[in-house]
Amino acid sequence: KSSSRGPCLNNRAESHLTGQVECELDSVGNRGWVNQGFCGSPPPSAPAVSTIYNSQPLFQGSMDSMYRLDNPGPFPEEPPSTDQSRVKKRRGCCSFIKGRNSLWGTTLTENTSNNRELFVRTTLRELLVYMVFLVDICLLTYGMTSSSTYYYTKAMTDLFVNTAGDSGVQFQSIGTMADFWTYAQGPLLDSLYWTKWYNDQSLERGNQSFIYYENMLLGVPRMRQIKIMNNSCKVHSDFQDEITGCFDVYNEKKEDDLSFGLINGTAWTYHTEKKIKGSSHWGLLTTYSGAGYYQDLSQTKEESAIILQQLVDNLWLDRGTRVVFIDFSTYNANINMFCVITLVVEFPATGGAIPSYQIRTVRLIRYITTWDFFILGCEVVFCLFILYYVVEEILELRIHKFAYFKSIWNILDIVVIMLAIVAIVFNIFRTVKVDQLLGKLLEQPGIYADFEFLAFWQTQYNNMNAVNLFFAWIKVFKYISFNKTMTQLSSTLGRCAKDILGFAIMFFIVFFAYAQLGYLLFGTQVESFSTFVKCIFTQFRIILGDFDFNAIDQANRVLGPIYFVTYVFFVFFVLLNMFLAIINDTYSEVKEELSSQKDELQITDIIKQSYMKTFTKLKLKKEKISDVQKALRSGSGVIEFKDFRETLKEMGHADHEISAAFSRFDRDGNQILDKVEQEKMKIELEEKRDALCAELNNLGRNYEKELLEKPPVTSNEQNNHSGQTFADQEQFVRWVKFSHFTYEKISIQWTSIKS
Repeated sequence: KSSSRGPCLNNRAESHLTGQVECELDSVGNRGWVNQGFCGSPPPSAPAVSTIYNSQPLFQGSMDSMYRLDNPGPFPEEPPSTDQSRVKKRRGCCSFIKGRNSLWGTTLTENTSNNRELFVRTTLRELLVYMVFLVDICLLTYGMTSSSTYYYTKAMTDLFVNTAGDSGVQFQSIGTMADFWTYAQGPLLDSLYWTKWYNDQSLERGNQSFIYYENMLLGVPRMRQIKIMNNSCKVHSDFQDEITGCFDVYNEKKEDDLSFGLINGTAWTYHTEKKIKGSSHWGLLTTYSGAGYYQDLSQTKEESAIILQQLVDNLWLDRGTRVVFIDFSTYNANINMFCVITLVVEFPATGGAIPSYQIRTVRLIRYITTWDFFILGCEVVFCLFILYYVVEEILELRIHKFAYFKSIWNILDIVVIMLAIVAIVFNIFRTVKVDQLLGKLLEQPGIYADFEFLAFWQTQYNNMNAVNLFFAWIKVFKYISFNKTMTQLSSTLGRCAKDILGFAIMFFIVFFAYAQLGYLLFGTQVESFSTFVKCIFTQFRIILGDFDFNAIDQANRVLGPIYFVTYVFFVFFVLLNMFLAIINDTYSEVKEELSSQKDELQITDIIKQSYMKTFTKLKLKKEKISDVQKALRSGSGVIEFKDFRETLKEMGHADHEISAAFSRFDRDGNQILDKVEQEKMKIELEEKRDALCAELNNLGRNYEKELLEKPPVTSNEQNNHSGQTFADQEQFVRWVKFSHFTYEKISIQWTSIKS
């Protein structure tokens, strides 16, 4: 291989055995070594390299050559220049943040444009760190959930929603105000208060209710209604004599805030949302405020029944009522879960009743079991990771300025970090707030336990973590782009983005035209077309094959089939196939181009370079062992330290390395190696030499196997490396064998010279 990166370190290097051979190493960085067998004679005063007993690395710096020859004997190191020494001395804490070996070194903070090996290694290091972060965030997310959550929700749903009383009325079957009171005085009270076993024996827990014997009812339930003012709408003049009152659909500005009925008590007087610390609720018809008239029930079933009967007798619900809420919370200590239940019955202006419910099962008390404290440790690690990535993004932003935001991956990094910071803040807020609520509830067990606010935000917190985890997994594509297969998706979507955008405009013109047509034709009779939003989702379901043709046909026997047939033809058969054709053609082009290109990042190159580095280190260690063995053979009888030292110094070893090697076997410390000590030293050196030889043979076989399995280089790949020429496979194998032969001859001559 001939390199084009720069001139050789010694242009005068010639080999008397092989002719003129160029220097192997163009640039090896600081502390790199040069093969003096090919690049000229060693400099007259060169520092010695370390022996096998020194734990320091034999050399540092990058190895740009694909294959190197070993030179028996010591290889001198290049002493660092004065300027470099001054730079190293000036390094402080800033070098910990900036620089190639910094903790925050990334492909955006390092200058990797002309150093492909550095680019690969930096990317792999980023991927390794990010995978640890991904494992940590997965543990946090899944540690907050449990399979018991579903079964807890199902048990509460079956009890309060699907259980019917003696009259046969269940919550889901409520259709009138009378049905609501039947349910409230029957199935609701029976489900709320459990104070006896199934054989009528007392639970012996006082008046405290334990639903299903396991779930403690926290505080007391609360009923709240919102009313609309009379004459909030206008009656036509023709009907004003017969219709004296008019109650409009719900509107927060038209809420009734006047006292009525018995006047005294919370059930008959209006309370603002701020006063009762309520929150808005998104119902099936509209969104309701947290204000209204409320009545707290009791801790016993008998007292609660009396309260409900009083509300019925005094007509608590009337024509102005638009919605009724029933709120209560339970806690299961077995699984450490809170269940916050809201039963909603809406009374639209059309009459009748529309029931709905919301059951949130959340974990508000976090740290009890050993697993919980393990999750706490993961949360601490998560905070450290977020701090690490915040510093990393700040450094990248300072370097690239506004160009930083041109990459979608950088924007995704910011989104993940921001969501994580919000999650950390909420986690702290939730822990403090729950402690306050539980403390107040323990002091006053007869009050309403308002966990609805915390349950709502805990649910949003879980949703946010789910989205953040999704983005975190998508971000993995940022680090695996070295594989051509991994880049096909992003390349295909990026290239056909303009075509898809133009197609989307055409598609949604037709799609929304059909949506409006369906809403106007079937909206009064078919539930799936009752609103424009439902109509949009219904049409997406039709594309996927999920539709109810009979309902459309019954709503309009003429236009229904016409709508369905034309929609399926234009949207499904024409537009959808055009969309697939755009993506398919672009994918074919991208795949063809990628097949003729070399991978952007060749991990195999890095593996092979590590092979050669290890191979070189083992060769050098083997030669150092040979030097020590020669020093042992040069002595007769006992060996004194000064003779041992002089012999190894001639071979280029340093004083401290020689002293370390000698003192290791000089047990009595008399500066003399007797025959027993020499024998131990010879045995250990021979064992190390045999081990090194075996390791060298294994590395050689593995590398030769990889080399022979490597496919031949195509002409396109050769053209992609302008300025560099590569030998084909057969020539390279012959070059490797020749290098081994050359090394053996140089070794023999060098040994004879030393002798």
